[in-house]
Amino acid sequence: MTTDTLETGIREFERAWMEKAIELATTSVQNGGGPFGALIARGGEIVALGNNQVTAGLDPTAHAEVSAIRAACKTLGSFSLEGCTLVTSCEPCPMCLSSALWARVDRLVFSADRHDAAVAGFDDRKFYDLFEKRPQANWPMTVEHLDLPHRTQPFDAWIAKSDRVDY
Repeated sequence: MTTDTLETGIREFERAWMEKAIELATTSVQNGGGPFGALIARGGEIVALGNNQVTAGLDPTAHAEVSAIRAACKTLGSFSLEGCTLVTSCEPCPMCLSSALWARVDRLVFSADRHDAAVAGFDDRKFYDLFEKRPQANWPMTVEHLDLPHRTQPFDAWIAKSDRVDY
């Protein structure tokens, strides 16, 4: 198979997966959730699905991407999603983008962007701006560094642990 043919095949999968993510997002709205859907795929197969469960589960971290990542990790029996693609109906917020990075997702594909979401009242620009432009001293919450002499004790224990699983 040539590189062009392989690329075309991947794009066809991604289009189908995106249609599924958009369907998940739309169904989420109909079921009382937020308008976001996501899935994790690996090797041409969908591994896990997720939709926004913030209000349904009273969990501000239950975004579609995080829900899909959690489900995929359970399905695959690993905290690493290397070799996987995250397909999401909308550009991930900073939390979801960080989650995808922590999960070691290889590829991220989204459709609607942050500006489309802002029109619907989901304006994550304030978070992007916060991280990109504002020093912690000017954040809407107080962030303090309490420098205790034994502050590295948990890290020392981690380093000394011979059977640790690095991530």
